[in-house]
Amino acid sequence: MRSPATRRWAVLLSAGSFVLAGVLSGEVLLAQAPAATQAGVPPAAGALSDAAIEKFLREATFVKTRSAGKGVTNSVRATMTDGTLTHDVHIQTVDEQKTTGPGPRGLELNFRDSWRYNVAAYRLDRLIGLNIVPVSVERSYRTKSAASTWWVDDVLMDEKARLDKKIQPQSPGIWVETMQMVRVFDQLIYNVDRNMGNLLITTDWHVWAIDHTRAFRLHKTLAKPEHVARCDRGVFERLKHLDKEVLERELGEYLTGWERDAVLARRDEIVKIIEKAGEAGLFDRRQS
Repeated sequence: MRSPATRRWAVLLSAGSFVLAGVLSGEVLLAQAPAATQAGVPPAAGALSDAAIEKFLREATFVKTRSAGKGVTNSVRATMTDGTLTHDVHIQTVDEQKTTGPGPRGLELNFRDSWRYNVAAYRLDRLIGLNIVPVSVERSYRTKSAASTWWVDDVLMDEKARLDKKIQPQSPGIWVETMQMVRVFDQLIYNVDRNMGNLLITTDWHVWAIDHTRAFRLHKTLAKPEHVARCDRGVFERLKHLDKEVLERELGEYLTGWERDAVLARRDEIVKIIEKAGEAGLFDRRQS
């Protein structure tokens, strides 16, 4: 999900009808509505629980697959069905480990690019009550282990398009708080590949952070401590209560012990910054 300049976005106009799609160079095309139907009608946002989505991702049958259309990891967009619900998923099988690899500032030592981190990011997101990462589970795809991730519905635009077009959020205060939480999460997981094309904005202005295959580095200090300024009070309390046992139980299949220890060390740094800020460093998150 890299190459944000090539990202396409769509706004649903009518169920089972057409969508208005923004394409390269500002060209506008009409395209068929995305595959996300139940008896021909897209499920309402939030209608499915995480557990229901996980079950679908693990058990539904593949109907068709095609390239996700961007990025360098040869990811796949697949349509799946369980006989009642038909929906698209994003499948990533990448699992590379090298002495050096491409980093944000040149070569990165101990380079890792893995589907496992998508699942780990989803699970950690839910552990701290953030809810900005789409559901992602492990599932075999063509004999390879892979992350199968729920394709985000009703995408209005990504953050790059919003900035390029100078579109103001509908609730500026809530938007600032949301971006503060994205930054906290990226520091927690040491995400070296966040770009504005990987922040999707849905029609209700919920932000979804996608593509975490280059996160969870072994560094025990924050990449950009200045990005940690404020934190939702509930998320902060859950952060403080993370421990080795919880991370091993919930993330042990997808993160090594060293990676989990690094998460806890970075958590400690985040907690110090927020506690030093006092009450000014906390807020109660509002809904858009």
